[in-house]
Amino acid sequence: MLLPNDSLTALLGDRTSKAFAKHLGLKTVSDLLQHFPRRYSSRGELTPIAEIPIGEAVTVVADVVDVRERYMRGKSGNILEVRITDGEGFLSATFFNQAWRAKELKPGSRGLFAGKISSYQGKLQLSHPDYELFAEDIDEADAKRWAELPIPIYPASSKVTTWMIGRAIGVLLDVLPSIAEELPAEVVKSNALLSLDEAIRFIHRPENDHQWQTARDTLRFHEAFLLQSTLLKRRSENATITTTPRVAGDLLAGFDAKLPFKLTAGQVSIGNELLEDLGQDHPMHRMLQGEVGSGKTLVAVRAMLAVAQSGGQSALLAPTEVLAAQHMRSIRNTLGDELADQLGLTLLTGQLGTAQHKRALLQIVSGKAQIVVGTHALISSKVEFFDLGLVVIDEQHRFGVEQREALRLKGKKPPHVLTMTATPIPRTLAVSVFGDLDISTLTELPAGRQPISTYVVQQSQAALVARTWARIAEEVANGRQAFVVCSRIDESETVSEEEVALEAENDELELTEKRPPLATVVGMTAALQEVEVLKGLRIEMLHGRMTSEEKDDVMNRFAGREIDVLISTTVIEVGVDVPNATVMAVIDADRFGISQLHQLRGRVGRGGNAGLCLLLTAAEQGSVALERVNAVASTLDGFKLSEIDLELRREGDVLGANQSGGRSSLKLLRVIRDAELIQEARRQAEQILNADPTLEKNPQLAAALAQLEESAQDNLSKN
Repeated sequence: MLLPNDSLTALLGDRTSKAFAKHLGLKTVSDLLQHFPRRYSSRGELTPIAEIPIGEAVTVVADVVDVRERYMRGKSGNILEVRITDGEGFLSATFFNQAWRAKELKPGSRGLFAGKISSYQGKLQLSHPDYELFAEDIDEADAKRWAELPIPIYPASSKVTTWMIGRAIGVLLDVLPSIAEELPAEVVKSNALLSLDEAIRFIHRPENDHQWQTARDTLRFHEAFLLQSTLLKRRSENATITTTPRVAGDLLAGFDAKLPFKLTAGQVSIGNELLEDLGQDHPMHRMLQGEVGSGKTLVAVRAMLAVAQSGGQSALLAPTEVLAAQHMRSIRNTLGDELADQLGLTLLTGQLGTAQHKRALLQIVSGKAQIVVGTHALISSKVEFFDLGLVVIDEQHRFGVEQREALRLKGKKPPHVLTMTATPIPRTLAVSVFGDLDISTLTELPAGRQPISTYVVQQSQAALVARTWARIAEEVANGRQAFVVCSRIDESETVSEEEVALEAENDELELTEKRPPLATVVGMTAALQEVEVLKGLRIEMLHGRMTSEEKDDVMNRFAGREIDVLISTTVIEVGVDVPNATVMAVIDADRFGISQLHQLRGRVGRGGNAGLCLLLTAAEQGSVALERVNAVASTLDGFKLSEIDLELRREGDVLGANQSGGRSSLKLLRVIRDAELIQEARRQAEQILNADPTLEKNPQLAAALAQLEESAQDNLSKN
């Protein structure tokens, strides 16, 4: 009998199963069953070609109009051009040195065509598409039924097509025993859900549209219910864990009295929430979110002082050495030298010299270091804390669950945990993904923060690019500084096919001519030093291959106004605070995500002067890439941008190690679209767990939740 965790090898054979694992991450029976169709088509329904965005990987139903073979100019070989249509728009499917396909692709034939859409000489094109033609030799009755059957279109790759996936799932469903129900019977009945077995079979093998629609609705609710049940169980289990309460006293009162400015209302109210949490005998699990520059670090420092009052230690985990060093300087400036020394403020990173590293370890294990700032080095087995009371994780989306957990386990008792993010998260996402956390949101910006103007600059327009450098020169002439951000360090850095997204091959252009090469820090530094309006300016670079000492030196000189223009990778994305920097140019902006661009933009306008962000891009009109860049330019509202980002990049691994972007662990749920469904599932899950906390009466649900947690732990062990 097939089991969910059984390998696909016995079912599909070694070669096919390896391809599924490599290109789609599908390794088990469960993986394949939960690889749901992204949409449905029919053999009688043509896809609106005019609506297909350039650069998208698509599968279309189309008719062959005509076929033409021609020889390439100046090169050996031939091109087979197959023109296909939906009745209104046209596409050219091109094949190089494969004239034999003309015997299959006859005018009048209809089928599925899959590939990446490009534009060549103003015409839409599929280069070397995969295809599967519909059968013609069936009787009229079968033909009518066959033509009306929905065709599942699966998320696929160039190596594993949608019809390969469909065939594999067909093989699986033919031998699969009945799937046991996982949700409580009353939940299935009250929500008019299909059985899990029916839903799985209908979503992959529907006989009509109603079947796959009801199956999808059932599986969405099923997914939401299991996810919320898991998060509620985690929250309940956390409440049973005991820890040392931490109560504020003279340290915090004295610190507040000496502040040279007034705390915002949000800092006061959230600070009180933290103090209440810290005073409890079970660990705090709170996420603090707020826009770049909203004062999250100050809120965290005040919590650290409450912990220090009881002799406890706080550890702040930062994702980069640059940010850790920045936090170290910022906290020292905030506390003042006297209080910082009293609390043994200590930095621990992987790049410290041997003597400094040993000294830091001794300070930590002895308890003299009551505030420790560090990178992943804090997670090392050599690091021992005397009394770890609070873990503060900055830019939590940059760390996997396993990394956060490793630091938490360093406490003799479970420490309180505060995670911080400057990537605003919509309430619906917070409930769905972080339902086991309490959420606090800083909505105010400190007094004096200036607005940031953002503009999109087409790299193909030389005059606008020249104006970009002129604006930087003007800002420097006024005593300000500038950032220039590139996605790569130098030409030796490898770039993935997905990242590059080159246009499809053709017979007249070399690959490198399809799009200008991506800018690099090294190349841009050399180029800008030769730009006339920038000559004489102090231009230097910063990137991840530099040593810790080199990075610190550059950042210190930039902060000290000894550098006019800093050309950098995204190493400056978070935490870097240079109030005098007022302008930023992001080169190849379409190579960055929305949240990343928003974070980068937050590095300017942090002083008393307005900020300017220029997003340079070569993305084509109508492309998703340009849509992303335009979205950032259209608003400074991080919450609005996060919703757009969520829709484009997905939610990430909600129970495992990956926090955002990339492949989502949510199968059918979409946090923005399904907010009400998620909230209803949470309400019903709460009812079940309140009535049956151990799930003794719901063994199938208990088994399903255990499987979810096991999968999450497996992900942790692999990351």
